[in-house]
Amino acid sequence: MIISSIKKKKPNNKDLAKQFVLHCAELALDKKAFNLVILDVRPWQGLMDYLLICSAQSSVQAQSLSDYIYETLKKEGRTPIGMEGREQGRWVLLDYGEVVIHVFYEYIREFYDLEGLWQDASRLRVPKHKR
Repeated sequence: MIISSIKKKKPNNKDLAKQFVLHCAELALDKKAFNLVILDVRPWQGLMDYLLICSAQSSVQAQSLSDYIYETLKKEGRTPIGMEGREQGRWVLLDYGEVVIHVFYEYIREFYDLEGLWQDASRLRVPKHKR
């Protein structure tokens, strides 16, 4: 009798980073973030794979949104390498290594125009909010 075993394909780091950035986008949508953009910067960067850029309607919402993402991911065992800008709430950056999250107060986002700086990067489709 021949018994065959089926090996599950393990996701590679590229797949894990993509899953992670999509999960982060869902968390941002939970707190009413808008204008979400996911940029694939792998061809240009060695330090990160994806940028998640989103907007908040106020500095308080930007703080709340970034706190929610931070706390939720911390409960899941993920802590950022760094977090900046939370106190002011105009541009909060959460660095998770392969994924860097930018939470902007909208008018600050327009001023810095990260999407313009990364205009050659391909964009991932942002998932529809399920909750």
